[in-house]
Amino acid sequence: MDAPSSGFDNVVLHVQDVFYRGCHRRYIDTEFLSYREAFGVRREYGRKEVNRQMARYKIIANPIAGRGAGQRAVPLIEQTLREYSLDFDIVHTEYPWHAAELAQQAVTEGYDIVVAVGGDGTSNEVLNGLMLARQAGEGSAVMGVLCVGRGNDFAFGAGVPHDLATGCRVLAQGYRRVIDIGRVEGGLFPQGRYFGNGVGIGFDAVVGFEAQKMKYLHGFLGYLIAALKTIFLYYRAPLVRIEYNEQTIEQPSLMVSIMNGRRMGGGFMMAPQASVDDGLFDLCIANQVSRVRIFVLIPRFMKGTQATHPSVKTGQTQRIVVTAVEGVLPAHADGETLCTQGQKLKMELLPRQVEILCQPPEAAQ
Repeated sequence: MDAPSSGFDNVVLHVQDVFYRGCHRRYIDTEFLSYREAFGVRREYGRKEVNRQMARYKIIANPIAGRGAGQRAVPLIEQTLREYSLDFDIVHTEYPWHAAELAQQAVTEGYDIVVAVGGDGTSNEVLNGLMLARQAGEGSAVMGVLCVGRGNDFAFGAGVPHDLATGCRVLAQGYRRVIDIGRVEGGLFPQGRYFGNGVGIGFDAVVGFEAQKMKYLHGFLGYLIAALKTIFLYYRAPLVRIEYNEQTIEQPSLMVSIMNGRRMGGGFMMAPQASVDDGLFDLCIANQVSRVRIFVLIPRFMKGTQATHPSVKTGQTQRIVVTAVEGVLPAHADGETLCTQGQKLKMELLPRQVEILCQPPEAAQ
C-alpha cells in the first residue's frame, strides 16, 4: 500500500495484516507520522488503524449524568457518529453499577470499543467493567469517553477533550494510548475496585460528598462551594498511618490523595505533574492545619502550587496503605464513595492495563 503523497510527510510505514476477533484488519505501524493536513494534528511513535470503520462501538450513556446532560446529549452523539460512518449501538444505564455490567457484556459480545457517556462515575464503572472482563479472561476492548458529567477529571488526565464534538472526532480518528489503572481494597469494596483518576481520603472526599448534595450548582463552581463549606465540617484531621516505599508516616492528616491523573473536583490540581502512563501514583498529603490555613491552601490547589507549602508532602509510589489510628477515613475513588467511616485502604497501581482513545499530545496542549 502506497502512502499518500499529500498530507503525510517523513513517513516510515510498516503494513501488517492481522486477524482480530475474526475480522481481517490492516494496520500501519509508524515510526514517525505527521498528518497535519489530514487531521490537523501530528502524532509520533503511534499506531493508527486504517480500517477503523470496521470497528464496533458500544456507547454506554448515563442519562442522569450532569443533571440530565447525558440524556440531552444522545441525539447529537448519534448524529455525529453517523456522519463519521461508525458502526455503533447505544444503551442507557438504569441503576448504579449498570455501566460496569454493560461494559463487561460488551467485551464478551465482541465489541472493539466501549465508550462511557457521562462523568467520572460513568467512566469509572465502564473502566471496572473492562477490567473485570480482562480479569475473567473474557477479552479486552479499547475505552472511549464522551464528557457530559460534572468533573470529567479522569478524561482530563487521559487527554480526552471536554468538548462533545471534539470527543466524537477523537472516537473516529482512533488515536490511542495505554494507561495505568489503580486498584483499591477496603471500605465498601473489600474485594477491590478499580480507578483511573485517583483516590481521595479525608478533606477532598468530604468535599465530593457535599458537592453531590447540591441541586443547582455543578461543575467546578459546585466543588468550590463544597470545599468552602467543608472547612467548617471537616477540620479535625484523623491520626493516620501511611505506609509506602518502605517508610511509615504516622500523623494527623487532613487529606491524602493518591493520584493516577492530575486533577480532582473539576479544577483542583492535586498532582499537576502526574501522568496516567508512568507506572506510579503521585501522592499529595496535607497535615492538620487550622481553618485559616485551609483557606490559604485552596487557591494553591487550584493553581497546582501546593507542593511548596510546608504543610504538604508529595511523593510517588506503586503501592500505599492508609490506616486510621484514631478517627475514621472518608474516601472516594474517581468520585465514587469508597467509605464514610473506613479504617484501612490499600492502593496498588497496575501498569499499562487499558487502551483509551484520546487526542494526540500535540493536539491536547
